Amino acid sequence: MPIATPEKYAEMLDTAKQNAFAFPAINVSSSQTLNAALKGFADAGSDGIIQVSTGGAEYLSGPSVKDMVTGSVAFAKYAAEVAKNYPVNIALHTDHCPKEKLDGFVRPLLELSRERVGRGEAPLFQSHMWDGSAVPLEENLTIASELLEKCIEAKIILEIEVGVVGGEEDGVAHEINDKLYSTPADAIATAKALGYGERGYYMTALTFGNVHGVYKPGNVKLRPEVLKEAQEAVVGEFGLEAGAKPFHLVFHGGSGSSAEEIAAAVDYGVVKMNVDTDTQYAFTRPVAAHMFQNYDGVLKVDGEVGNKKTYDPRAWGKAAEAGMAARVVEACEHLRSAGKSLG
Repeated sequence: MPIATPEKYAEMLDTAKQNAFAFPAINVSSSQTLNAALKGFADAGSDGIIQVSTGGAEYLSGPSVKDMVTGSVAFAKYAAEVAKNYPVNIALHTDHCPKEKLDGFVRPLLELSRERVGRGEAPLFQSHMWDGSAVPLEENLTIASELLEKCIEAKIILEIEVGVVGGEEDGVAHEINDKLYSTPADAIATAKALGYGERGYYMTALTFGNVHGVYKPGNVKLRPEVLKEAQEAVVGEFGLEAGAKPFHLVFHGGSGSSAEEIAAAVDYGVVKMNVDTDTQYAFTRPVAAHMFQNYDGVLKVDGEVGNKKTYDPRAWGKAAEAGMAARVVEACEHLRSAGKSLG
């Protein structure tokens, strides 16, 4: 199918919230990982989100270019072409963008999409993330408000982060401490600044102990009830219907989370869960196995000529893509989106 229209993307997210499931948002950094993600979503019968980080976008532009906008545009155009061959809806998203990279990443991409929409075309991306976790909440929401207006003009959904995700991603690191838990006051401040849907569509990554990367069991203390408390705080503050879920929530740093923790987060309004570390490993593990099992073919050992069929990048690339696609299917099953494509 073509990449999801703005209207289809909003329908995807609304349907997920109404029916208590969420979409995996799979980080990619190459055509191979993109193709693996597409196959995984198709195999699961799930719509989905495919995203690039600042580092992933820079990598996609080439080692001598290292330009986030160039890489993002190339990714989006390639994805739009190959996604046509899959029977599921796919939205494209840019991941964590801190303040110092806004002018070199999100803002120029927003302008490109605004120009496209002005010509009657679809936006280049369906959503962008502003990561204001490193600045004070007031500044975070001021920048978010400015970006929300630009996103509305470009028919793009904004994602924001209120709170701090621990660990490290693309060079941005945060300690693991009490700051990892958003408060009801944070949620109310967000709704006052950006509305709760009536002003413009946005997603909110509230934090409840989330940590990027991989940690042994017990080192990360997730508290999904923080999300329930946040939704209830906004309902009470603005007199909304009891039981409403005003926020479309995003789950960051979920690698290694238990099935019970994921289910609880989805029940409280999570519609998007980022998956990166696990799919990176799922892609790389088959490559390592191939190299160990075929070392005398991929290497020209003792003056021999090796075996072209084993060192051809397609040989180990296919195995890598299959491994990652299987992990995407697993993510869809955990988040209950498997078999629920809107078609």
